[in-house]
Amino acid sequence: MDYIFYTGLIGSLVLVSGAAWPEGKKISHPAKSLKNWLFFLGGLIMLAYAILGYLNGGPIFFLILELLMVLSGLMMMLNIPEKINTPIISICALSLIIWSFYLFEGYNTIFFIVGLSGVALGYGFKMGTLRRNLALTLGSTLIALFSYIEASWIFFWLNMFFAVFSAYYLYKDRK
Repeated sequence: MDYIFYTGLIGSLVLVSGAAWPEGKKISHPAKSLKNWLFFLGGLIMLAYAILGYLNGGPIFFLILELLMVLSGLMMMLNIPEKINTPIISICALSLIIWSFYLFEGYNTIFFIVGLSGVALGYGFKMGTLRRNLALTLGSTLIALFSYIEASWIFFWLNMFFAVFSAYYLYKDRK
């Protein structure tokens, strides 16, 4: 195990902690939410992990994922209104999706592309909503599948846990 692995492990633990943390329904600003800070800081650490991984021969797709996650997290923390951040995230996601198709390495890339879009939109949607939890659940599940195929175990387990916690909140909010 090396510093790259530990960077990914720490980032994953921070993000999973964010996924497990209950969402506060009465938070006046996203930056006042510990859950959102865990998402944002975990995303930054995972961006560092993805950069280090790519520089050492890993897939570029995880770097693409983390760039979009950091953008989404930043917009969330700045409390950019959904009517503004959703189009911005959608345009960035579409650009990254087009780039992913250009880098297309096989049909498993589609799992990554659709998952990336779902997670990015989930970050941008309002906290505590059905569509946020649904987007995060489906997106994380597809990225976990892509990570399994790519044998990227930190991203696999991170997204599996993230999907489980998002599904839990989706189920909880439906009741």
